[in-house]
Amino acid sequence: MLYLVARDSTSKKLVEAQSLMQLAIKKLETEFYRILSQNRDRFDSESISVRSSTDRRSSSSDEEFSDDDSSLAADSVSMSAVADLKAIAECMIFTGYSKECVNIYLIVRKSIMDEALYNLGVENLSFSQIQKMDWEMVEYKIKCWLNAVKVAVNTLFHGERILCNYIFDSPEKNNIGESCFADICRDSAMMLFTFPENVAKCKKTPEKMFRTLDLYEAISENWNQIESIFSSESNSPIRSQFIASQVRLGETVRTMLTDFETAIQKESSKIPVPGGGIHPLTRYVMNYIALLADYSEAIGDIVSDWPQTPVPESYYKSPISDEDNPPSEIAKRLSWLILVVLCKLDGKAEFYKDVALSYLFLANNMQYVVVKVRKSNLRFILGEDWLLKHEMKVKEYVTKYERMAWSKVLSSIPENPTVEKAREIFQSFNVEFDEAFRMQYLWVVPDPELRNEIKESLISKIVFTYREFYVRFRVGLDSVIRYSPEDLREYLSEILCGPDRFKDS
Repeated sequence: MLYLVARDSTSKKLVEAQSLMQLAIKKLETEFYRILSQNRDRFDSESISVRSSTDRRSSSSDEEFSDDDSSLAADSVSMSAVADLKAIAECMIFTGYSKECVNIYLIVRKSIMDEALYNLGVENLSFSQIQKMDWEMVEYKIKCWLNAVKVAVNTLFHGERILCNYIFDSPEKNNIGESCFADICRDSAMMLFTFPENVAKCKKTPEKMFRTLDLYEAISENWNQIESIFSSESNSPIRSQFIASQVRLGETVRTMLTDFETAIQKESSKIPVPGGGIHPLTRYVMNYIALLADYSEAIGDIVSDWPQTPVPESYYKSPISDEDNPPSEIAKRLSWLILVVLCKLDGKAEFYKDVALSYLFLANNMQYVVVKVRKSNLRFILGEDWLLKHEMKVKEYVTKYERMAWSKVLSSIPENPTVEKAREIFQSFNVEFDEAFRMQYLWVVPDPELRNEIKESLISKIVFTYREFYVRFRVGLDSVIRYSPEDLREYLSEILCGPDRFKDS
């Protein structure tokens, strides 16, 4: 045909050749469609990408797809069928029928992509639709999305990119493969990557924090792959949407952290916890913060450039004031939240009329904070110095509790008792011990380790002091002696178990 055009453009043979070519192209179009359609199961993106994802070296994740991807794709599906597709595409494009070839390819491949995302539970949900759902349904949609994005990025989009590059890889094809890939994946990718942003726009409440962080983490984990797969200029809207969702999620997390801190500060209950036990605010806040610590990398990224209220060095001297080992941004943020709740607890301790009980309340709640930090990822974020400092604070509160609660009992036995005063001392001791025991029988230390430490401390002080006096002056005073040293030990072993002791009886 080229020869005839150059020699005799009016030749009938040229017309005949053109007709034959059109027939041939129609046949090629039919064959191209047949191979794509009949091999849907083998040409699905998962089959195409599975071996490539397994064999690809991790170091190449940020690089352009290499020529090896083509052989991997061909090897993971029917080699002969893919080779035929490649040959047909080359023929049709070379002879000027690229538009027809691409249209067929787009129709089949886009339907496969849409079907795959549908099977993964991905829906085209608008902001208004999500906003009208109750949280349980939104949470279910988020779970579906978290599963779908892993498969879509690492399998569907990745595999589609490989197949497009393989079939349309010749220089003569003028980047047709990139264009095909963009047209096939654009709508699906935009629908998938818009969902997190729409969720982030919804009403912000504390219980939504962790699913929001799940979305943020998923985007962060898949960013390098997204940047590589959708690297061309034609795919810049997809990359932009991906970034927009991450930014919006980060802003939402910041807002919820601020609201969480405000909620702590506004908590206004004035009813003391019975027995000086753990305040519900302490449990809620520390459990919440411990869960936040499981997202340390994401939160650290989110708060990295967020202004932080300075943590008082006088209270958190270490590690905050350690110039050689400055705390991370997330350590500053979480330690501040803990400080806010501890300051709140200081105020609630004032609701107790008994000063000793207020110190026991502070010891219990500080111990709960310390144990929660030590048994969670907070330990690695806040550091051992932080823990030691607050463990010392627990001991300080315990010491003040012991002094306030048992000083009258101990002072009832003077340092240099006399025989003449022995009867009076025994009687005074009985009164003071009875009163202290009566009150503290219903006080509580929920942490068994701390409770045992307090009991052992009291036994060592009270029983030891009493035993010396008892051995020296008990003769002839049986009528006023109510307790033996062993009795005191038994009584002291029964305190600080709280009113819950009666639940099982």
